[in-house]
Amino acid sequence: MMKNHNKSLLALFLLGLFGLSACTFDGDDGKDGVDGAPGTPGQDGQDGQNGQDAGSVVSTIYKAGDVSFEIVPADNTLAGSNAFALKFTATAKNQAGQEKPLTGLNMVSIYSVTAMTNATSDGPSEYWVNNGVAAGNSSSMYCTLDGTYTSRGTTGDACTLVEDPANPGTYTGTWAHDGAAPIMNPNDDLNAPHRVFLRVYNLTDADGVAIDDKVLSTPLDYIPATGALVDNTGKDTVTDAACKQCHGESGTTGNLANIEAHHNYQSVKNCIACHNPATQPTAEQAAEGWVYDLPAMIHRIHAGEHLAGWAVQTDEWAEIKYPAPIYECTVCHSNDEGKTSWKDEPTRVACGGCHSNINFTTGAGHSEFNLAQADDSQCAACHSTGALAPVQAHRVGKQAEYANLLTVKYTGASKVASVTPGYQVVTVTAEVSLNGAPLADVADLAAIKKSAVLLGSIDANGEVHRWGVSLALTNGTLASAGVLSLSTEVTDAQATGTMYASGDMQYCVSTAGKAVSCSETDLSFGDDDWIGANITVGFFNLDGGTVVKSRYVDPDRITVTEAKCNACHSDMNYIKRGHHGVHNFDQCMDCHNNNYPGAHNGFDNKDLATSVHYYHSNDVVPYPAPATDCTVCHKDGAALFATDGGLTSGRRAIQVTGGYITPVAETCHACHISEAAVAHFKSNGAYVLDDVATTADLPVESCATCHAEGKSFGIDKFHKMQ
Repeated sequence: MMKNHNKSLLALFLLGLFGLSACTFDGDDGKDGVDGAPGTPGQDGQDGQNGQDAGSVVSTIYKAGDVSFEIVPADNTLAGSNAFALKFTATAKNQAGQEKPLTGLNMVSIYSVTAMTNATSDGPSEYWVNNGVAAGNSSSMYCTLDGTYTSRGTTGDACTLVEDPANPGTYTGTWAHDGAAPIMNPNDDLNAPHRVFLRVYNLTDADGVAIDDKVLSTPLDYIPATGALVDNTGKDTVTDAACKQCHGESGTTGNLANIEAHHNYQSVKNCIACHNPATQPTAEQAAEGWVYDLPAMIHRIHAGEHLAGWAVQTDEWAEIKYPAPIYECTVCHSNDEGKTSWKDEPTRVACGGCHSNINFTTGAGHSEFNLAQADDSQCAACHSTGALAPVQAHRVGKQAEYANLLTVKYTGASKVASVTPGYQVVTVTAEVSLNGAPLADVADLAAIKKSAVLLGSIDANGEVHRWGVSLALTNGTLASAGVLSLSTEVTDAQATGTMYASGDMQYCVSTAGKAVSCSETDLSFGDDDWIGANITVGFFNLDGGTVVKSRYVDPDRITVTEAKCNACHSDMNYIKRGHHGVHNFDQCMDCHNNNYPGAHNGFDNKDLATSVHYYHSNDVVPYPAPATDCTVCHKDGAALFATDGGLTSGRRAIQVTGGYITPVAETCHACHISEAAVAHFKSNGAYVLDDVATTADLPVESCATCHAEGKSFGIDKFHKMQ
């Protein structure tokens, strides 16, 4: 019954549907009516904002050093008591190395410090004040997208960071909370030099991996009252360039490398934001030797093991072995730009960094008179000029000056047949002066602690072959005032072709600046702090032919420079003091060459290049620069491999006890010490200590095939070369 009813309804519906198509109404012809008049046009919609062209901005970076900032003082209010206002632009390099706006920053911090004039008698005439700390806040303030921050479990107010949508990479920051912005110090001197810098957080590379280095802006020095930029704050007595001499330059930031504290704030100009007089250790920390104000802290850190055992020093810093004389202030300080406060404004804190055994409150240890000092008002009276001034008391630069108190200039060499068959008598002549005057009596040389003349041969390839002969100047004969001759007997084979005459000479110096016996009591330096004579090596052909000079004096075969060694060590004489008096590579070559087998300081050969690599990569001497930074010692951009795949030096073999090894692998082995690395060396033609060759005529290792500069696994891909 229900099914039939549904069918009836469906039939009626279909009939009505089809019937309507044929129905007409009175007066309707069934055609469409005439179109009506167009309506009034509506208002145009608002234009959409143009999208950014692909590649016109970047939001990720490759390394921290690719980011640059611009802060214009006139656009900012970052000091004083007015309303805080921040504006800066940020750019970064894209894959092609082009500078593009850096968009999408979500968190920055800003530091502000002032070089304040000191109106007290305590401290230097100017000192750094962190404006955040001076205003009772932290050392910096954050800016975020929502005006709040969370850091190390602490949540607080931040300035609100906004990027300009019309100008990607341009940011402003405003303070929307009660009270002044944290870095605004109402007692600030707006006419004094100020420094501001930014740190950016949360940056990643294109794969989303966080950038490891801190991303920092270059510090901006300016006068807030006028907006004028400042070239010299008067407080920067140590430059980053001086620090880089030992610590190297970061390949990712271009700033200081290998500064572990705080994961590297990368510049002396950054450090002072926290390391200033406001940051003091607790009484307990001070008793342990800690100090945080930058001058005193750096002095004590670098005094390292020099203070250990006799003065106040922390256990951690006591492990540091400073690579230069601790009293050579100009290794770090210089007189560039007229910044001389380091030497003419002594303070208890700065000097106490090294002189940590002085109690200025009681006077204990402050001269034999135990002079108490309540403040710094009297320091300059004794220590800014005269014998007690830092440059005089520390005898700054005197080491180099005193190296010429004994001079030996080799003028000739000859040979005659010895009465002993198979031997020759070789005679060397030299012009000798002592304390500025030609040597008048050989007996005067008795005051010299060590006066060894070193002799050997140079083969056709410029390689050194020592004779093992050490003649004392005191055994020489004066032909006339200042003209000395010395003779020795060597084999016929040794006395052939080019020979060299070098020197290993040391002496002590009196306070009057004269070379004297080390048994004297009135010495400029200690009796174990000897001066090495700076001797120029002489080369002579005993057969009258062309002289062949050592490869150690051939600039085309040397990829390192003595100047770079001295930039860190002050003088290479310091490295060997107490053992040898040497200043130059050619003075070292008598012992440190690839034809003199034997161990050296626990290493297995004495070759100068490999020995230096081992020494600087060993825990015996913690290296202050990144191990991969070749530029600390090597010439910038120096090619370490020659065109034939061997080394630029021309070395092909190193003689060791029992045979010969190859030089490329031995150099790399200083750092690459794993069994896999040694197996790799051997599979590429190297001879190593556990598998020596029996001949010095060795083929070139195939290392350069993959590892020469510019190759797919070139040394320049994994080491800093320039």
